[in-house]
Amino acid sequence: MTRHDRFVLRLGIYGAVFVYLICDLHFCGGPLSRHLRPADPQRPAATAKAKAGGVVARVYGYQIHRSQLERAVRERLWRDGRTLAELTPQNRQLIRYAALEDLIDHELLRTKVSVNTSDLTVSADEVNERLRRFTARFPTKPELEAAMAAQGLGGEQDLRERLAARIQQEKYVELRVAPLVKVSDEEARKWFEDNQQRLVTPERIEARHLFLPTLERDADAARQVLVGALAALTDKSKDFATLARELSEDPATKNRGGALGWMTRERLPDDLAVPLFTLPLNQPSLLRSKLGWHLIEVTARRPAEPRTFEQAKPEILSALEAVKRRQATTDFRNELRKFEARNIDIYRDMVEE
Repeated sequence: MTRHDRFVLRLGIYGAVFVYLICDLHFCGGPLSRHLRPADPQRPAATAKAKAGGVVARVYGYQIHRSQLERAVRERLWRDGRTLAELTPQNRQLIRYAALEDLIDHELLRTKVSVNTSDLTVSADEVNERLRRFTARFPTKPELEAAMAAQGLGGEQDLRERLAARIQQEKYVELRVAPLVKVSDEEARKWFEDNQQRLVTPERIEARHLFLPTLERDADAARQVLVGALAALTDKSKDFATLARELSEDPATKNRGGALGWMTRERLPDDLAVPLFTLPLNQPSLLRSKLGWHLIEVTARRPAEPRTFEQAKPEILSALEAVKRRQATTDFRNELRKFEARNIDIYRDMVEE
């Protein structure tokens, strides 16, 4: 058989296979069509099976289950400091759909990130900092572990992976919205002129501290350590910088004398701001916050005072950029859901309580 004959034979075989596939899949409902049909998520049988398994939505075929939605609702309520019991039925439904949108966005972004990983590297330092901020939200280790269990996390490694994935998604969104959040000097000046009366520099204090968290330590034991440090300051056997370096567990301040810098009340949680702003100057004192014990000293104080545009400009730019970023992020997520609508299926009867 010549090369030409072999070519013609192969071409004929390929053509026959192609014709068979077209007929099987689109005209006569042959074996291959019947085999593939149950996998089509749009078909009633596949939808019914998914619902029976507790699926509330699909994204690119990925199934979002009711248990995931319930966890997302609890997480959203926890972040807002609310409970289901205090919500009206209408608000409960609104928060369920908002939580579902978060889950859908997460899966859409996870898929987008998976093909852009080279541009979205996450360092160990970034994960460590996010982990530190996350764990600081819990006064005790059992509360942290309970929150992790409620989110389906088996341990610290699971949490680190979840946080790293979240950081990657944030970076992906930032790449898309960054060009939209620039604020011009003209915008900043107009905002300053329209809101000048609100731009009074509030009362500020400068302070330094030694901090011992009570997440994994007995609170009384932590207090006793700082009582000893206060005694060392009082009898001048050690200075504040030395004690901060030796005892403090605040990594951001321990190697710079415990210095917290200048602070307004708004920068601090109420359980620390209220007592701290009443302390006299240069008098180290023990204060308890929900995070732990502080040996803290107010070293300077400034009263409220008006600000010029140049003084307020960095803050105005930052605030206006934040507003633009929030809006651009919301718009981006909405547009992404709209663009990928054909790949999203929501079973609304499964979302309802």
